[in-house]
Amino acid sequence: ATLRDTALAAIEETRWVPEKGQNRIRSMVEGRPDWVLSRQRAWGVPITLFVNRKTGQYLNDPAVNARIIAGVRAQGVDAWSESRAQEYLGAEYRAEDYERVADILDVWFDSGSTHAFVLESGKWPDLTRPKDHVGPWADLYLEGSDQHRGWFQSSLLESCGTRGHAPYKAVLTHGFTMDQKGMKMSKSLGNTIDPLKVMESYGADIIRLWALSVDFTEDHRIGDEILKGVADQYRKLRNSFRYLLGALDGFDETERVSIDQMPELERYVLALMAKLDATLRQSVADYDFNTYVRALTDFCNEDLSAFFFDIRKDCLYCDAPDSVKRRAYRTVLDMLFQALIRWAAPVIVFTAEEVWQTRTPNPDASVHLLEWPIVDADWADADLIARWGELRALRTHVTEAIEPLRRDKVIGSSLAANVLVPASAPEADLAELFITGTVTRGQEDGVQITPTTDPKCGRCWRHLPEVAEDGALCGRCADVING
Repeated sequence: ATLRDTALAAIEETRWVPEKGQNRIRSMVEGRPDWVLSRQRAWGVPITLFVNRKTGQYLNDPAVNARIIAGVRAQGVDAWSESRAQEYLGAEYRAEDYERVADILDVWFDSGSTHAFVLESGKWPDLTRPKDHVGPWADLYLEGSDQHRGWFQSSLLESCGTRGHAPYKAVLTHGFTMDQKGMKMSKSLGNTIDPLKVMESYGADIIRLWALSVDFTEDHRIGDEILKGVADQYRKLRNSFRYLLGALDGFDETERVSIDQMPELERYVLALMAKLDATLRQSVADYDFNTYVRALTDFCNEDLSAFFFDIRKDCLYCDAPDSVKRRAYRTVLDMLFQALIRWAAPVIVFTAEEVWQTRTPNPDASVHLLEWPIVDADWADADLIARWGELRALRTHVTEAIEPLRRDKVIGSSLAANVLVPASAPEADLAELFITGTVTRGQEDGVQITPTTDPKCGRCWRHLPEVAEDGALCGRCADVING
C-alpha cells in the first residue's frame, strides 16, 4: 500500500469531532500532491544525509548515523556542518566522495513529529507509549479547523509513513472566536478582546464557563453583552452552592436517612441526579461540553432552586430538627453537594475550590483531587420521573393561575391562595407542592384560585383552618415550639 492508502485507512479508523472533519481531511489527502520534505533554508532541522557524488545514492550506514546522532545530541543542529563531514563518515569513507545535504526539513514535518517526542521520548513517563503497544497512543489531538491541512495532516502522514498508523485515536477541531457581532477580530477594527482584561472584570471562571457553554465546533462570539449573560448564569450556579452551604450547616452522619425512609419528592430528586449523571458522562465522552454545562445549570436552576429548594424551605425552616422529612431533605442536600461540587469543578474551577474549602477546610486537600461522583444506578426511576413530570406541569399551571391575583394585589403571596384542581390530578401533598393554602379537588377541568379566609400561622405563615387567629400557631409549629 502507498502512504496515501495507509493514511486514508487511518482516517477511517480515527474518531473525528465533529464528524464532518473526517470528510474534510479525507478529501485533502485524496487530492494532495506528493510531499517534498526538503526546504532550502539557512536554518532549521537538517536532513542529515550524505549523497555519493558519483552514484547519487544516499549513504545508509548505521555507524555513520550513530555518529551524526551523537553529534547533534551533544551540540544541537549546528553540529551538522561541512567541517565535521569526515568525522561523521569515519575511516570507511572519504569526505570528498560525498556531498553533505544542506537542506532542512519542512517545518510541517517538524510539527508532524511532535507525537514521537511527547509520547515516545520517555521524558514524561506517564505519557510514554509502552514498547509492546501497537496502534495510536495519543487519545486526542485538538486544534482549529484550519489544521486539517496543517498539523493534523502532517502528523497523520509522518506517523503513517514511519509507524503504519495515525498517531491519534481522536481529533477534535474548534471554530474561531469572533466579536459579539460575528466579525473577525482585528486590531484595525478595534474589536479585539484581551482575556486578561476580561478576567480582571469578571474572573477566570466566567471565561471558562463561556468557553464551555458555546458550541466550539463552530465559530463562536464573545463580547461584553455575551459575558454579562454568562456572569448571570454563573451567579445562579454560585447561589445554588451558597444555599447548600447554609442549609447543610451542622449536618452530620447521625442525621442521615436511608433512601427507603425518604419521602417521594426526595427519591424523585435522586432519580433526576441519576439521569443527569448519565447525561454528563455521555457529554464528556462526546466532547459535548455545551450540553454538559446546559444540563448542569438547568438542573441547578429549574430542578433545584425553582422547585426542590423552593418546596422544602418550609420543611427546613419550620419542621422539628429530628423530623424524618427534614432529615431526609438534608440527607439529599448532602448527596447533591457531593455530586454537584464534582460535576461543577471542571467548569468553575476556582469557585468549586472555594466552596469545597468552605465546607471541608483543608489546605492539603482539593476538590480537583476528587474522583467523579458515584451515583447509584438504583436511584434511576423512569416511572417516578414521569409521575412528577405531571405534578410539575400541574404546579406550573397553578402558578400561572395565581399570578394575576398577585399582580392585582388580590392576594399577597401564593400561601394566601386556595386552589381547586381537577379530580383527576395526581395524588400528592398538593398544598406543599404548590406552596399554597388549602387544595381541594373538583369535578371540572382546569384550575380555580380563590383568596383564602383561613388565619395565618405566625411562624410558618401558612393559612390553615386549624389556626385560631392571625398570628397564632398551627398544630405543627405548636408541637415544634413546645418540644
